[in-house]
Amino acid sequence: MESFISRIGGKRALRERILAEFPAEIGRYIEVFGGAGWVLFARDKHAPMEVFNDIDGELVNLYRCMQHHPDELARQLTYLLNSREQFFDAKAQLEGRGLTDIQRAARYYILVKESFGADLRTFGCKARSIPHGLESFPAISKRLEQVVVENRDFAALIGTYDRPDALIYCDPPYHGTERYYSHLFSEEDHRALADVLHRAKGKVLLSYNDDAFVRELYQGWAIIPVERANNLAAKAGQSKPYRELIIKNY
Repeated sequence: MESFISRIGGKRALRERILAEFPAEIGRYIEVFGGAGWVLFARDKHAPMEVFNDIDGELVNLYRCMQHHPDELARQLTYLLNSREQFFDAKAQLEGRGLTDIQRAARYYILVKESFGADLRTFGCKARSIPHGLESFPAISKRLEQVVVENRDFAALIGTYDRPDALIYCDPPYHGTERYYSHLFSEEDHRALADVLHRAKGKVLLSYNDDAFVRELYQGWAIIPVERANNLAAKAGQSKPYRELIIKNY
């Protein structure tokens, strides 16, 4: 299944390689930095218990509305045309008060769909049809039906759900690229995440950029280098691959 949104750092290109490293048996699946959910949506079910989390409250609200109110969410988005005015109206309305959860979710969806690179800040200037894709909402809602959707920081989430039979999948903001994300993630946050994960009871799997700092944080774990096409470089006429890491403690 495809995700219904784009997101900076989305794992569409890498998810099959990530899935290949999943253990055969998982009692509970915990996706700590959920984002667009490409890994979650890759299978009908990863485990008897699934937890999807993100620190972005507006994103989590969109997931919860998709989970419980897909028809009304789709109705809010029907007949909309892509335009700069609509984008900045939605952005301004989200910064204010008085909207219902479904109205907020609809406006956030507009920002994701119409922004450049799904950065939520700049209008993308491309012809996109907002109603295109609404037909997938019932299937997405069905997939999320039994998923626990959380809006917590990584330490609190892992502390709550970590068990010996868990798979904790983390796709944090890549080191050195944090400025592209809507929520601050500092070098201290990278270190704090590593500290929490080193003490985890369950199995841990991470996707990260190939970086000396990251390799040092997870020294002694299985570190698997992978390469993929660099889409931004390709658009600039270059062919240099982008190097990433899959890291696991099992």
